[in-house]
Amino acid sequence: MPATTLNSDSFWQEADASLIRYNGAGDFVRRVIVKARGSTMWDSDGNEIIDWTSGQMSSMLGHSHPEIVETVADSMSTLDHLFSGFVSKPVVDAAVMLGSILPPSLSKVIFLNTGAESNEAALKMAKLYTGKHEVVAFSASWHGMTQAAAAATFSAGRNGYGPNSPGQFVLPTPNAFTSPFRNSDGTYDWQTELAYGWNLIDCQSTGSLAACIVEPILSSGGVIEMPAGYMKALKNECEKRGMLLIMDEAQTGLGRTGDMFAFEHEGIVPDILTLSKTLGCGLPVAATVTSAHIDQVAHEKGFLFYTTHVNDPLPAAVALKAMQIVVRDQLHFRARELGIKVKSALRELQRKYKCIGDVRGRGLLLGVEIRPNPNIPDSQPAHILGAAISDRCMELGLSMNIVRLPHMGGVFRVAPPLTITDAESEKALEILDRAFSSVKGTTW
Repeated sequence: MPATTLNSDSFWQEADASLIRYNGAGDFVRRVIVKARGSTMWDSDGNEIIDWTSGQMSSMLGHSHPEIVETVADSMSTLDHLFSGFVSKPVVDAAVMLGSILPPSLSKVIFLNTGAESNEAALKMAKLYTGKHEVVAFSASWHGMTQAAAAATFSAGRNGYGPNSPGQFVLPTPNAFTSPFRNSDGTYDWQTELAYGWNLIDCQSTGSLAACIVEPILSSGGVIEMPAGYMKALKNECEKRGMLLIMDEAQTGLGRTGDMFAFEHEGIVPDILTLSKTLGCGLPVAATVTSAHIDQVAHEKGFLFYTTHVNDPLPAAVALKAMQIVVRDQLHFRARELGIKVKSALRELQRKYKCIGDVRGRGLLLGVEIRPNPNIPDSQPAHILGAAISDRCMELGLSMNIVRLPHMGGVFRVAPPLTITDAESEKALEILDRAFSSVKGTTW
């Protein structure tokens, strides 16, 4: 794609003068993306960049998927937005479709806009249903930036805003790579860690535990996959305390991890499921899903979540089309197959570059954890080294997302569109290899 006539200096002067900076202590990526199609983006200088994170982990079918484009155009010309008291055919069709690919108990749906909003609805419903108010989440959780969702987010964004919602408790994130809980042979002892976490919660609780909200694979927290058996044990702990288990599948839902939904991997069913990013393929679509029983009890108690764009027809039409494409093209199996190849290639890089401490995840949601040289006390911290590698990737034509929080080290998130080709994946891996080889501190 040829360069545009955009003046980069003028653009950034206007951007810096007029936009609120929302990325914590970070800054905007100093690239102006002017076009995106499939797994490729182009900037204003005509540079081609492979998008290995599906935008904000959302463009699951790639950018500008022709069927999604057609659906949006058709819906805009026929039925886009309605008074929130109306229900339209696209909404009912999408709800029926979603129910058809979920366990029978998850049969009642509300369509919303963002992951935070879907978690907000789930937490509000759980509190109303149980008559309790306390919420448990992981120490590296990210569930959104609105009130209840932010209160259940422990990875970042808690300082300086005053009191959170009362009754927020934290469980240790089950990170097999860094957890201090070890068996005598050095293996990860998640059972003891989980019991320790619940014992602390029970000491602090006022007896009003309403819900536990977790991601089946923590993404922003560093792509942390639950150990085998963990989710079943967690659900059992919730049931013992009369709590609901809320599964936040914003990034794992609809095929990305190799199963249609990540909770299927453990053979459990949550009480409430939330979906967002992958459901909209880059558009703001989210859903909160629960059982007919929970819906009935909540309804009898006056459940209220009346928003401007609740159950809007255009987003529902997009969600319906996205689900149809994933099922039709069996993209969850594609994610499983390609994910095995990419993970194997990343482990080859791990053998080559000692700064790669761990490779984890499944399907096309993979994490590459960077670690500093333990033999050099003043070596670059992991998040600084990871940022340097990420910046070098961008220079070479690969958009790589790195968790840059100092207290969480540096973890690359690999989450390309499920429609990415083998050739594009191989090119991305070649660029990643070149980036590691050209940054100081990757080999010891």
